[in-house]
Amino acid sequence: MRENLLKRLLEDNSTTINGWVSVDSPYLSEVLSYSGLNSVTVDLQHGMFGFGAAVGLLQGVSAGPATPMARCVTLDSATIGKLLDAGAYGIICPAIDTVEQARALVAACRYPPRGVRSFGPARGLLYGGSDYVTAADSTILSWAMIESVTALANLDEIVAVPGLSGVFVGPNDLALSLGERPGQWPLPATVWAALERIVSASHSAGIKAGIFCVDAESARALAELGFDLLTPGTDVSILRAAVEDRVAAIRDSAPRQGGGSGY
Repeated sequence: MRENLLKRLLEDNSTTINGWVSVDSPYLSEVLSYSGLNSVTVDLQHGMFGFGAAVGLLQGVSAGPATPMARCVTLDSATIGKLLDAGAYGIICPAIDTVEQARALVAACRYPPRGVRSFGPARGLLYGGSDYVTAADSTILSWAMIESVTALANLDEIVAVPGLSGVFVGPNDLALSLGERPGQWPLPATVWAALERIVSASHSAGIKAGIFCVDAESARALAELGFDLLTPGTDVSILRAAVEDRVAAIRDSAPRQGGGSGY
């Protein structure tokens, strides 16, 4: 089976960088894959597209060297299986609040007898290789999103679930659940303390910790905190920030126009 390069880097304790696809553009997802990112995640939860676009977006990522992953809308084994069939090499699942949900996520990513995934690899077989079915269970990454006070209360049980690759923090939803305003940087002390606990618990259990970041500055700080997988913004947020920077630079440096006719 085609190697999961992100998995290898994580096993080597490397800090990895993940891209985030939120618009329906296979070309853009391909560009991201060639941008030095270790993985690129197709976001079905908040991305501006439906499941029908996911195959093309995963194909775009797969055209380059980055590992293709997907965030599902919710914990649903049929949908998770279909994303894996479409070629995702990792699943990020939102709102994992209990150990039972974490176990269900792992089971959805594995074939029987270790899981409940239905056979039908489709593009997974095409992209992964002829031995996909026998090697997929040990190749696919499963990430449980921690984004609530309930998840924090059950954290030690969640990170101990056999087969779970890591946890992935949704800091904005976590902030809301903790009674804080989302989107702040620096993070409120209560959120930062929660992140410290998540990293410590994950590493103590032998799994990895990932997180969504506001930008490169916050990603660097969170890498120093110990997070293994950093997502420094979405495709749209990065594009908008780059455009705004260029517009500001041009306007700041452009000579002031005097009077005249106006055309």
